[in-house]
Amino acid sequence: MAQAKTCVGLDVHVSGTRAAVLDFDSGELRKQRLSGRTEEVAAFVAAQPGPVRATYEAGPTGFALARKLAAAGVDCLVCAPGLIPRGATDRIKTDERDAERLVRLLLAGELHAVAVPTLEEESLRDLVRAREDLREDLMRSRHRLSKLLLRHDVRFEGGRNWSREHLRWLGRLGFDQPGTQAAFDDYRSAVELLVVRRDELEAQIAELLPGSPWAETARRLMALRGISILSAAGLCTEVGDFGRFRHPAQLMSYLGVVPSENSSGERRRRGSITKSGSRHARRLLVEAAWHYRRRPAVGPQLRARQQGLDPHVVALAWKCQRRLHHLWSAMEARKKRRTVIAVAAARELAGFCWAVATAD
Repeated sequence: MAQAKTCVGLDVHVSGTRAAVLDFDSGELRKQRLSGRTEEVAAFVAAQPGPVRATYEAGPTGFALARKLAAAGVDCLVCAPGLIPRGATDRIKTDERDAERLVRLLLAGELHAVAVPTLEEESLRDLVRAREDLREDLMRSRHRLSKLLLRHDVRFEGGRNWSREHLRWLGRLGFDQPGTQAAFDDYRSAVELLVVRRDELEAQIAELLPGSPWAETARRLMALRGISILSAAGLCTEVGDFGRFRHPAQLMSYLGVVPSENSSGERRRRGSITKSGSRHARRLLVEAAWHYRRRPAVGPQLRARQQGLDPHVVALAWKCQRRLHHLWSAMEARKKRRTVIAVAAARELAGFCWAVATAD
């Protein structure tokens, strides 16, 4: 796009928007209070002397404003809130100051853009995130039921919890006290309903993914051990275009699986992982990383997922198995905790996800 004549910083909230308009030629800064309506904000920005560049923080208001601005011919950068530079002594935060900070940082080129998904991509991401929220609700409901049984010293001795045998055992339970029985029935019904809802959402994801923009990327990711259709859909919707990362280390950093660091002079200190980016994608990677404890092998399910794929992608998947299993073995020999090993393996797995997704 040509050199912008006007830059606009927007501090967007559902109740209202503050705009800071900076004229590139004169350096004049104007401020404007707008309503929270997307149409009004887009019309105000588009009416400024062009070419116009605008920016606002990614947040709960989503990407509707970015799409309307793009349709109006405005170059809009949706920036990552966690990467906005802030002064160490800056202790005053207002909507007006935020808008002014954004427009000055936009002019200086100090903002980091987030990927704006298409409507089709966002639709599948909404479904995947709904399934993730439901999974967390199911886990909480199961915990409530388990803690109720524990308080009454009722224990299941027949194997793993939430197995078929465990569910049949729950169906035979009863309590003498009516209050306890009512609470038990309510908790158990909540668990059963959430399981049904989860299964329905998973079936819809499996149905929509092959026709989505991520169909080919998801097929490649499923060539990796531990990444099924749900994990592939989650990684695709959270990461978006893997090709926007020039190096796998950038994807690792984006997903927050790299160590934090606090070094100065000759002192070098590394801490726990940064946990930036998508918590959902990070959890999927860590869960998949646990599969590499076992020796490299290609079972029937993995072989079926790899059927028809580029041999180079299949070779990368086998290389991933060998490297990550070696990592597990080496770190276990050094007496590292398995949770630490899983995170380290997840970091390497993120690199292989980038490799298979961007392979020519």
